[in-house]
Amino acid sequence: MSGRYSNSEKMLERALKIIPLGSQTFSKSIIQYPSGVSPHFIKKGKGSHVWDTDDNEYIDFVNALAAVTLGYDDPDVTAAVKKQLEEGVIFTLSHPIEIKVAEKIIEMVPCAEMVRFGKNGSDVTSGAIRLARAYTKRDHVAVCGYHGWQDWYIGSTTRNSGVPKTICGLTHSFTYNDIDSLYKIFKEWPDQIAAVIMEPMNTTEPEDGFLEKVKKLSHKNGAVFIFDEIITGFRFSSGGAQKYFGVIPDLATFGKGLANGYPLSAIAGRAEIMKQMEEIFFSFTFGGETLSLAAALATMTKLQKEPVIEKLWSQGRKVVDGVKNLIGKHGLENILSSAGKGCWSFLLFKDTNVYSQWEIKTLFLQEVFSRGVLTIGTHNMSYSHSNEDIAKLLLVYDEVFGIIKEVVDGKNMNKWLKSQPLVPLFKIR
Repeated sequence: MSGRYSNSEKMLERALKIIPLGSQTFSKSIIQYPSGVSPHFIKKGKGSHVWDTDDNEYIDFVNALAAVTLGYDDPDVTAAVKKQLEEGVIFTLSHPIEIKVAEKIIEMVPCAEMVRFGKNGSDVTSGAIRLARAYTKRDHVAVCGYHGWQDWYIGSTTRNSGVPKTICGLTHSFTYNDIDSLYKIFKEWPDQIAAVIMEPMNTTEPEDGFLEKVKKLSHKNGAVFIFDEIITGFRFSSGGAQKYFGVIPDLATFGKGLANGYPLSAIAGRAEIMKQMEEIFFSFTFGGETLSLAAALATMTKLQKEPVIEKLWSQGRKVVDGVKNLIGKHGLENILSSAGKGCWSFLLFKDTNVYSQWEIKTLFLQEVFSRGVLTIGTHNMSYSHSNEDIAKLLLVYDEVFGIIKEVVDGKNMNKWLKSQPLVPLFKIR
């Protein structure tokens, strides 16, 4: 085996024998990265750049699925973690840093009156649902967005294998920017909806006061209103999307950028509801693990002291504007589009009469990876993305968009594609 990704392919072969899909995370696996034309293992990162196991260098616009907001090996975060490491990672009793981080979240997040920690986003979204059910004495839940791998949510999707049907029947999806779709859920399950949980935004802007309407309808029907801010928290603003949009939920969940890539998540919200944590069971051996808490404290402090959020937005706007211009330049409006906000934007693919969006996306990934850009169609901006990084991204996109135009117009995908195309995936948003 030889070529640009030879070591990566060898490691993937080993991994697939002992690890399902060869990865611990669905979105990092061969389902997202076409075999033979993708790197599969990263060995190090610094700032906005990473290196794979074949020593290929990339500008990373995925940033560990939006978990890294400051950049890899941020000096302030690394220093805080090293200092805490010398004192210890976990103890028989709680550590004072738990209080400091909780206080910092309460200082920054509008809805936060009390806080509890988890490790992954799924921990805290599930904890929030259990809180809401305990508080309302109801069972059903309305959802809009992606909320993790736990039964209560994933049972409502096509990835519901292994989830009891009785649990699947308790979760109901509504459509973003369609308040009537939520109204119908309340009408069908009167006085039975414990919580409405939603991502405040992903690809689509809220329209016509949608977030305010969801909050009002939730409260009118006695449901707890929850924002899933696993991605938008500490990215849209230092206080999350709730501060950015001016809509304050009863509870909110945070993860991803909370600790610049260290495993930490949090539930925050009204004390009246959060006090139910004393009654429900939400407990982890590693809930108070100190290295991640030290990383979180350093991350949030940096967000307050430096123009992190402003740079995520300003640099991201350059990406969004540049991508839109290139789509127009190459006449690809019927195939590609840009969506989202500057700090978290998306390149979306559409089917053509000849090729599916999956074939086009596979070609796109093949070509951008080979040119040293790591993206899966998202631009998860970090504080470390430089003007040079953005110029390189747009230069690569200019070349690759030209190839896509040639392939679609010339109907010669077979000439270009060096891998089996991706197949339709479980759609999480």
